[in-house]
Amino acid sequence: MVKIQVLGGGCAKCQTLAENAENALSQAGVEGQVEKVTDIQEIMSYKVMSTPALAIDGEVKVAGKVPSADEIAEMLG
Repeated sequence: MVKIQVLGGGCAKCQTLAENAENALSQAGVEGQVEKVTDIQEIMSYKVMSTPALAIDGEVKVAGKVPSADEIAEMLG
């Protein structure tokens, strides 16, 4: 099971990123879960300087932008 983490304070872009991540799981046919990480200390532990950010299985893939569901699905594949 894939663990996707959306790192951010809960802004509109963070919400969009979470929705795109959910859609990407469906598109890719991958079983997984999307977790929203809003705690600033936890976000900083990922060494992310700009949010929103996307981590897959603990590895930051994107920071400071909102990739589309298609782009995230490619990262999963």
